[in-house]
Amino acid sequence: MPPTPSAPKPRADAARNREAVLAAADRLFAEHESPGTVTMADIAAAAGVGKATLFRGFGDRTGLIRALHETRLAPIRQAAEEGPPPLGPTTPPHERVPALLDALLCFKLDNRHLSLALEGTGNDSPYAADHYAHWHTTLRTALSFIPDLPTPDFTAHALLAATRADLVEHLAGTEGVPREQLRAQLAEFTARVLAPTVRGD
Repeated sequence: MPPTPSAPKPRADAARNREAVLAAADRLFAEHESPGTVTMADIAAAAGVGKATLFRGFGDRTGLIRALHETRLAPIRQAAEEGPPPLGPTTPPHERVPALLDALLCFKLDNRHLSLALEGTGNDSPYAADHYAHWHTTLRTALSFIPDLPTPDFTAHALLAATRADLVEHLAGTEGVPREQLRAQLAEFTARVLAPTVRGD
């Protein structure tokens, strides 16, 4: 008589394992100065699950980092796509662009090590990461509605460069620039980029 196959784990167990893995990864990335030193084995041990559970649920380390990042960033993404002002699509572009950049800066300040880990998954280039293409498209689209603003594609790249995780880590971590000062500096920089058009409205 063939052995009775074991019953699959309940969906509730899979959900609990997923949350435990994401929480463990979040904690480990925050505790380690270099995200690259955190391994899948470290995360599995901290979450109390087997490595097979990680690979089954997330594919690989990059998939895990992306899932954790998306979980944390989801409220901002939803607000930018569907929400009311200042992030939502009905906001006038010259108001929406600085609001989007401020939201990204605050997210990276609150999730510095996770953001560094994610930007390192695009073959060591943040521009190859999936999330970068999303935010570049969002900004470029908003910028394209601002009259007389040249090269919205390049301008979106230049503005996003001011929120790169490695720059945020250098300014906030190495140089100790206070959060509100960084936000004010980004707002002033963005205003200067958009200034000719805003003055003409």
